[in-house]
Amino acid sequence: MTTPSPTPAAPIGRIPVLDVGPSAENGRWPTKAVVGEAVPVRATVFREGHEAVAATAVLVAPDGTDHSWAPMVDVSPGNDRYQAHLVPDAEGRWGFRVEGWSDPYGTWRHDAVLKVHADVDTELMLTEGGLLLQRALAELELSEAQAQVLRDAVTALDDRSRPPLARLAAGTSPEVQQVLAEVPLREYVSASATYPLVVHRERALYGSWYELFPRSEGAYRDEQTGQWVSGTLRTAAERLPGIAAMGFDVVYLTPVHPIGTTNRKGRNNTLTAEPGDPGSPYGIGSAAGGHEAIHPDLGTFDDFDHFVARARELGMEVALDIALQASPDHPWAKEHPEWFTTRADGSIAYAENPPKKYQDIYPLNFDNDPEGIYAAVRDVLQVWIDHGVTLFRVDNPHTKPLTFWERILADVAASHPEVIFLAEAFTRPAMMRTLGMLGFHQSYTYFTWRHSKEELTEYFTEVSGDLAAVMRPAFWPTTHDILTPYMQQGGPAAFAIRAVLAATASPTWGIYSGYELVENVARPGAEEQIDNEKYEFKPRDWEEAARTHGITELLTRLNQIRRAHPALQRLRNLTVHPTTDDATFCFSKRVPAEHSPTGQADTVIVVVNLDPYTTRESLVHLDMAALGLDDQDEFTAHDELTGETYAWGPVPFVRLDPYGRCAHIITVRHR
Repeated sequence: MTTPSPTPAAPIGRIPVLDVGPSAENGRWPTKAVVGEAVPVRATVFREGHEAVAATAVLVAPDGTDHSWAPMVDVSPGNDRYQAHLVPDAEGRWGFRVEGWSDPYGTWRHDAVLKVHADVDTELMLTEGGLLLQRALAELELSEAQAQVLRDAVTALDDRSRPPLARLAAGTSPEVQQVLAEVPLREYVSASATYPLVVHRERALYGSWYELFPRSEGAYRDEQTGQWVSGTLRTAAERLPGIAAMGFDVVYLTPVHPIGTTNRKGRNNTLTAEPGDPGSPYGIGSAAGGHEAIHPDLGTFDDFDHFVARARELGMEVALDIALQASPDHPWAKEHPEWFTTRADGSIAYAENPPKKYQDIYPLNFDNDPEGIYAAVRDVLQVWIDHGVTLFRVDNPHTKPLTFWERILADVAASHPEVIFLAEAFTRPAMMRTLGMLGFHQSYTYFTWRHSKEELTEYFTEVSGDLAAVMRPAFWPTTHDILTPYMQQGGPAAFAIRAVLAATASPTWGIYSGYELVENVARPGAEEQIDNEKYEFKPRDWEEAARTHGITELLTRLNQIRRAHPALQRLRNLTVHPTTDDATFCFSKRVPAEHSPTGQADTVIVVVNLDPYTTRESLVHLDMAALGLDDQDEFTAHDELTGETYAWGPVPFVRLDPYGRCAHIITVRHR
């Protein structure tokens, strides 16, 4: 066995370029973007002495050619930290690099201004300026208009009949500086390595998800037998227009496969199922088939294809839950017992997450036959891709080997780059981040448990900062597994508050069916709903949902606002603003005109009362620069939730009532 040794370091460049980002393990894996997203590229660039230094960020197209470049700006004076934004315009495997270079014009301009104003070496400095611009004319590829600007400056610099300060002004004019910013004169160019950047379609970053148990839609109790009759994929399709009307982009189905009967769970996760209890859809597999099959009660593949087609007619995509585990009745358990863990007594180990026990589920053991399991799972994914599934919500990926995920995600991406994977990984930060680096497009997050102003400030700053290059967060206020004490106790106001936060802070957000009805009663001792839909049918009165609480109207309006504002469709542009009240939280998102699909800047301010019980008042200290405004500017604040407008300045006053107006969603309009 050979002993690994470090790769020899490349020689340092003439102009050092260090700490390039965004980077996943120094380029081991690609960082992420979507088409049209502005990617912030940073690097430390410096040189010896006092000569001017500059840097350029270069975007490398999938074919290996240089696509575009952007001048970098010193964002931390004194620390030599430079930044620029690059915008890929197509899907694929891109790259970027940073080039540091000596700036002879910048050096001359700095020295000439000092010396000519002090009348030190005046004529020499003006002569050197003229020669430098002549060199630029000879070496650079300039348009005729650009060349004429430099020729006029050379003429003025050489004209000794004019006052020295006038000649200097001609050589340092804004017009000359603009030309040499657009086509710079560069010396000692030193390039970094090229770092990988994978560019996905827009849905990988931006979308509104709606979770659905298809068996509950259209389910009813037979009056003669007293037994429940399952809903079907056809009856579930009848719910799709209502979901689309609320503005959701993705309808997410929990597993649709046959469910085992051995150790089937009863209502509320009891160990004994009563006759007619449908069991958990996560106890996958029976004599009717496994992961590649549809539960007979739900219908056939023709019915599934109808569901997908109807969703697409309504402008939605279909996501499917993938849970890599098996019921004791799964064909895999019969045909491949080696795919599971056998205990000392000869029994197959069921799943546990102490204190939780899942006696109806066998977890796969990926070490026993990794090639066999890989082939089976890859075949399963292909079945559903072939039937129109374009997104997968992966159950507990952090309990499977990362080597498995790295391989299978790359395999699917190579043949189906449109397919998106969402990691349901409520686990340690290192694992969540690594799953993102390996290829998961999105991840569930700890947003669900972050409620105070301090917690939200820290978490929003984290997920929209450097972490955004590898892990895109999906914000869910609740799931079929999670109902936090805040949601249990806060009533309709809590559901409204958390919906506003989730929909505006993250480009991807989702709700679990029943959110509209404020389903907030927990099973005693658990952070999940009582009468949980995982273990029983749960038909709902959607007409009642439209009549009560106002949550349906709020969800609809939030999705309308998201679609209207490019700023809310991006992640790396979030700024938290201080408030004087400890339960009033404020953040903004901004897309400048040059990065906006509309060609116009878009700035949104969100102010939320986090207290679901009490009206709160606060001053908000706005970071005006983050809003694209000067420190003392006043602007028209248009509230997208109510249609009202206000005159706001740097420190507006807000008063928010959780039962009537729990939040402002403000569009900034320049006065």
